[in-house]
Amino acid sequence: MMVDVNARFAAAGVTYDVGGLETDPVKIVLEVAAYRETFLRARVNDAAKANLVAFSGGTDLDHLAAFYDVVRLAGERDDALRKRVIIAITGRSPAGGADWYRSAALRASVRVRDVSIYRVGTGPDLRIAVLATDNFGEPDAALLAAVDAEVQKDAVRVISDRVTVISATSATVNVAAEIWLLPGAPMTVFDNLEATLRAALVAEGGLGFNVTRSWLTAKLHQPGVEKVSLLSPVADVVVDDNSAVKVGTVTLTFQGRDR
Repeated sequence: MMVDVNARFAAAGVTYDVGGLETDPVKIVLEVAAYRETFLRARVNDAAKANLVAFSGGTDLDHLAAFYDVVRLAGERDDALRKRVIIAITGRSPAGGADWYRSAALRASVRVRDVSIYRVGTGPDLRIAVLATDNFGEPDAALLAAVDAEVQKDAVRVISDRVTVISATSATVNVAAEIWLLPGAPMTVFDNLEATLRAALVAEGGLGFNVTRSWLTAKLHQPGVEKVSLLSPVADVVVDDNSAVKVGTVTLTFQGRDR
């Protein structure tokens, strides 16, 4: 804008040499105009992005979801609803495909974190493995029943499929370790290790996530911890893509301070 003003003054034969001053009225007016134009462009960009599933949120996302017959569940966050919308889009075309059933399972309850769809052999037997958002991933009977009721509806289940809903948590890892702290570390570091470990598996784990000994050691080796001696498990816990691991018992023994 300043370049444009300088050109206009020059064309009019007016000497303009105060543009470098903060008190120049022309510059002050242009600063206001530049701010308002930037603000307007941001509003236009935000309005355009609100029409894209990947960027929309709140009521904008609700309206986009409704176009694909997806309704926000009570307490459902934007990221979860956005995920369901995308799955609903990909699952609409080939009825009976994995995303077709995945979309139905995810809308059964906000407590469904993820699902895996797979066939047993080459026949009509279909399994829907459910991973919960709570209870360390283990779905209870009520959640399994809710998913089963949704996927068995005539509008969902392909007539030739025999669908069974199961828990995705097929393996449990019991953790035992000896812990040494640094001299200046408070005991709260040790006291919080179990909660930190469980929270890490909830955040990072999921279907197909292997719980390795090195991963467990890394999660227990929080700031303030000097040494971790992992006693259990004695081997990595490996699952297939349709299963998940949950943490069972966690037994941590404080061994003192190693310096």
